[in-house]
Amino acid sequence: MPADSFSSADLASMPRAEFGFPGPLRDQLVTAILSGAKTSTTSLVVDYEYGGEPLPRVGNRAVVVDSDDRPVAVIEVTQVRVVPLAQVDLGHVVDEGEGHTSVGDWRAGHERFWHSEEMRAGLGEPEFTVDDATLAVLERFRLLTDLRLAD
Repeated sequence: MPADSFSSADLASMPRAEFGFPGPLRDQLVTAILSGAKTSTTSLVVDYEYGGEPLPRVGNRAVVVDSDDRPVAVIEVTQVRVVPLAQVDLGHVVDEGEGHTSVGDWRAGHERFWHSEEMRAGLGEPEFTVDDATLAVLERFRLLTDLRLAD
């Protein structure tokens, strides 16, 4: 879909998709989305519960923002699965576009993020940890438009 298919009002009414926290990780993830390398993402059910937000649904659209809070893309959810962390599969891991080649490597990297001070502060739980039974939201999406092309 061309960038000009979304009006300013359309973009303003869409929820924001913030990948990671602002900084190098978000920059890496946004670059992967814009290149088409990243077509899946993982979040935790507890994060949605804490924020009082509904889980994503197929067809939901969102505006991806970069580390400077600028809208850079529009994505659309194509699949949502809720599974225990122990059931995350290699296909999902590879489609996250972060270069992981094994579920173990992916899990270690994500645990560093989920156990970070920023994540724990965001949840209001200084001792928050995940385990095999922690419910994860596995989301697949497609890039609808690169908003940078509209400039």
